[in-house]
Parts: sequence; structure tokens; C-alpha cells
Amino acid sequence: MDKKSIIGIVVIALLFAGFTFYSSREQKRYQQELAQWQAYQDSVAAASAPAVLPADAVGSGSAAESVVTEQEQQRRVSLVGETLAAAEAAAAEEFTVENDVMAVRFSTRGGQIKGVTLKDYTKYAPRHERHQPVELFDPASARFALTFYVKNGTNNVPVNTADYTFAAEPVRTTAEGAQSVVMRLPVSGGAWLEYEYLIYNGVSPQRDYLVDFDVRLVGMAPEMANQSSIGIQWANVSYQNERGFKNENMYTTVAYRFPGESSIEELGMSDGTKSKNVTTAVNWVAFKQQFFSSVFIAPENVSYADMSFATAQPGSGYVKDFAAQMAVPYTPQTQGYDFAFYFGPNKYSILRKVEAGGERLSLERLIPLGWGIFGWINRWCVIPVFDFLRNYIGSFGIIILILAVLIRLVISPLTYKSYISMAKMRLIKPQVDELTKKYPKQEDAMKRQQATMELYKKAGINPMGGCIPMLIQMPILIAMFRFFPASIELRGQSFLWAHDLSSYDSILNLPFSIPFYGDHVSLFALLMCLSTFAYSYYNYQQTASSQPQMAGMKFMMVYMMPLMLLFWFNDYASGLCYYYLLSNLLTIGQTLVIRRLVDDGKIQAVMAANAAKKSNGKKSKFQQRYEELLRQQEAQQHARKK
Repeated sequence: MDKKSIIGIVVIALLFAGFTFYSSREQKRYQQELAQWQAYQDSVAAASAPAVLPADAVGSGSAAESVVTEQEQQRRVSLVGETLAAAEAAAAEEFTVENDVMAVRFSTRGGQIKGVTLKDYTKYAPRHERHQPVELFDPASARFALTFYVKNGTNNVPVNTADYTFAAEPVRTTAEGAQSVVMRLPVSGGAWLEYEYLIYNGVSPQRDYLVDFDVRLVGMAPEMANQSSIGIQWANVSYQNERGFKNENMYTTVAYRFPGESSIEELGMSDGTKSKNVTTAVNWVAFKQQFFSSVFIAPENVSYADMSFATAQPGSGYVKDFAAQMAVPYTPQTQGYDFAFYFGPNKYSILRKVEAGGERLSLERLIPLGWGIFGWINRWCVIPVFDFLRNYIGSFGIIILILAVLIRLVISPLTYKSYISMAKMRLIKPQVDELTKKYPKQEDAMKRQQATMELYKKAGINPMGGCIPMLIQMPILIAMFRFFPASIELRGQSFLWAHDLSSYDSILNLPFSIPFYGDHVSLFALLMCLSTFAYSYYNYQQTASSQPQMAGMKFMMVYMMPLMLLFWFNDYASGLCYYYLLSNLLTIGQTLVIRRLVDDGKIQAVMAANAAKKSNGKKSKFQQRYEELLRQQEAQQHARKK
């Protein structure tokens, strides 16, 4: 056993000894983490609790709890009319409508949805305390309003529905089995704005997460001022629902779709603030989080969309503050609009089936599976296999293992070809060294290269044969890189020491933060990087002797790359690190098996037969042109030296 092997064994032994030591402190750290989590839950509950209004409370604007004076009330009556003034001063009520998958919280103030709770998903919490259902957004920040102008004598008065209290009818069940929530905002004696929300139950997941939202303008034409559009304001602040703020924030953004397109656009995954003003028609706008989305859908499209987000501070319990301003066309003949909301998980099997107005909405594009061939591999290969295995296997760690084995079997012919190519290069190395001795001078470099290429040709060697199979495997590796952090199926699933395969695992929380690394140690990321080092070192040993140019790349390939991966993947999904660890180990195992099964003598015999077959063969036109190019370059070098 050489010195480097001994060092490797010692490092691994120290690693597991350290893991055992810190495991003894796990209970104490767990109690501290649980106390911090409970304090966070209490603060969130206090922030999202509805305000309790006195029975005689009236309001003005968005502050419904303030009491207006009689003089102010008269001023409002003269401005917006008696009916709207009464709606503006009325007290608001809140109520909740549920189905099997979610609970939707309504407020008569603005006739809007103030909160959505997803019953099948829980927020991240330490260990077995993960019981709090996912809240999509903060009720205190939720705002949805229509804006338009009404006539009041000779004046045009702006109306923002968020400032008025709607009258709610009792919730009823329709003939189709949906729960109907109807709220009305009276504008005058014979005119009102009506909202109807339809919430289905037990139909199908793609339907049950969809809330139909129909807007009706009943008798409104005489009351409406001259205008060509009605504005839409939508905003809320998303909660932090995952373990790591950095990773969740990276996948949280505003997305939107142009009519008829199968792709979507995004504002970008970044910190700080960002905005985008789209002046053409938009089909839907989504406030997208890492694993959940709130989507406003306009089957007849909105005329434009002015969208923005602002990133919250880490530790605040929030991720991003979303806002969107839109508009829909209006004429005196307009009777209403058919909208919809999607409040649910970013789950491929659900999103790809969501329809509105008889059209598929391409909501599955909210899941960042990658573009081009990477997305194709995920959508048509990885996801179907993953879903199939989930029907029979309960452990996601075992599913990932089987997925890794299947992928290695599929690309095993490439691994075999790569090994054979490297073996040929290794066996022909003595003849290459002879050519180096024959042409030792720098001015003979062209002759040496030409002779080397001729030697490779006769032996049937492609100098790139060891690299091409690896390049072909890259789309699969990149597809996996996109799949695991976006797969909601892994969310909350534990395996070995990882409590959530969709987030990072931590065996040690550091009392400080290391730049570009973080404040914790991910064991799966560490093991993945050690396996990458082992594979790179083994691969270098096999190729360096036959390809002298590889010697200069030793530091980058063997040492620098695994170290960079360690810093990069420490905050990434533990399921992804686990998959890459398995892939590296399986690749090493495959290579060792191939090496034992393949006889170097047979490879030499094949190369000798190729050389004998091509020794009297006619040179191809490509080879003739290549050799002519080498001669011209050599002549130019001689001319420059003279």
C-alpha cells in the first residue's frame, strides 16, 4: 500500500471518528434548534393572525379598524356616492373554504383570497416536529384588486376594490360539486361588481388546486366612466418553507407565459430587487417558489404585465415580496371576465395537466428541469422511471440508488469504449516514446506529430476516444443537477443522516460561516467530493502515462476540481450529492470490472491486425490534406527561423 493510499484511509477514518463524536452532541443541538424553531413559529403565527374587529368598527381606505367621523363620511358620500361610501366604511369578515388538498381563506375586504394552506405539505422543521402545513403567502401582505373609474356627476372617481367591503353570500355547492363563494360590491342601486370563486373537491389533483375566479359586471355599463381597460393589482409576500434560505431564494421568482407559447419567461433567480414591464399580451403570471406556486390565469390574456420582486432578509421567515400590475380590455358591452388561480405544488404530473379555457397552460415549465436535451432527458426519461419506482419502493434513498444503477447500465457501452481507448493509448506508449526520441528537436515537432498520427491511424486509435464518451455522458449529469433540487417528491424525505433529500444535510453546524462554503458541513457533499477525487486520481493514473499532455492538468483535475465541488455543493440538495456519490462509485466499480475482464494481449493483437491491414492502404483525402497542412506549417516555421 503506497503513502497516498494510507493518507486516504487515515482521512476517512478521521472523518467517521469526527462524525461519531458529534453524534453524541446531537440531542443537545436538537433541543436548541427546536427552541429556535418554536420561536419562529410563534412569530409567524402572530404576524399572520387576522385582526379582530369590534362589532361597530368601520373603516376608510385599507385601514378597516379606524372610525370615520360623520363629516368624513359625508365627504366620501359626495365623492363616490352613498352606496360605495357605505361599502368603504363597512366592517370586514373572514372565512375559510376547504377541500381535501387545501384551505382557502377569504376576506370580504376587497372580496379577495387572503391565504392558502396546503394540507399535504409541511414546512421544514427539525426532525419529527415537521407538522405545520405550508402557507403559500403572508395573509397580512396579500392584496388583489380591480381598479376602474365610475361616474359621479361630472367627475370620474377611481375605484380600487381592495378599499371596499363586499357582501358575501352563504357558501353553496353547485351541481358540478364545486363550492361556490359569491361576493358582491354594490356601486349603485341597480349595479354591482360580483366575484364568484369555485373550489372543487376530489375531482383530480390538477382541478382541486385550481380556483375558478369569475368577475361579473352587473348593470355596470351606465356607471362606468369612459375607459378602455380595467386594472388588476396582485401582491403578496412568500414565506420561507424550506431549510436553506439561499437555495430556496435561488429558485423563487416571478414567471409568466406569452399566449400560445410552450416555454415561459422569468425575471431571474437572484437577490435584491428586480422588475420587468411586458407591454404585450400575457396568459398567466406566477409567483413561483422553489416547490410551490401561486398563479393568476387569464384565459383571454391580460393586455400587459408590470411585475417585480424584492428579496427579504435571511432569517426574517420570508423569501420574496411579489407584485404584479396588469390590465384587461373593457368596453361598455363587457359583461365580465373568467379568471382562475392555481395554488399548489410544483409537481410535474399535476402541472402538465392544468387547463383553463380548454387550453393547456404549460405550467409544468415552472419546474426548472433544464433547456434543450437536459429538459428532454428529465421529462421523458428520468421522471417516468422515478414515478414508476415510487409506486413500489417506499425509500427514496433506494430509488435514487436504483436510478443510478440503471443510468450506469445504459451508458456502460460508453464506459467500455472509453476504457478500451485509454488502454490502446497506454499500450502504444512505448512506440510514441520512440518517435519522441527520433524527433527530439523543436523544429521537428511537426514531423513528430505527423508520425504519431500515422501510428494512431494504423493501430486504429482515435486520440479523442477516451474523451468523447465522457462528453456524451455530460447531458445526463447536468439533467440530474437540474432534476434533484426541483423534485418536490424528495421534499421531506429522509435517508440515513439526511432529514430532507431536497435540502442540504448537516452533520456539524459551525459557529461561524466560511466564505463560499457556509456554516455547516454536509456529509453527502463531502463524500461525493472524496469519491470524485478517488475517480479523478485513478483516471489520471490510467491516462497520464499514455498522454504526456495530461501531466500539466493533474492539479486541476485531481485536486482543484473536487475542492471546488465541495464548496459548490455544500448548500445543495443532499439527494443530488448522494446520486453523484453513487455515480462515482459505480463508475469506479465498472472500470475495475472491465479492467479485469479485458485482456491487454487481445487489444495488442487487434492493433497489430489494424496496422497490417492499413500498412499498404491508400491514404484518405482527409489524411492527405492534414499531412499537407502539417508540411506547410513546418515550412513556415523554417522560414521564420531563417
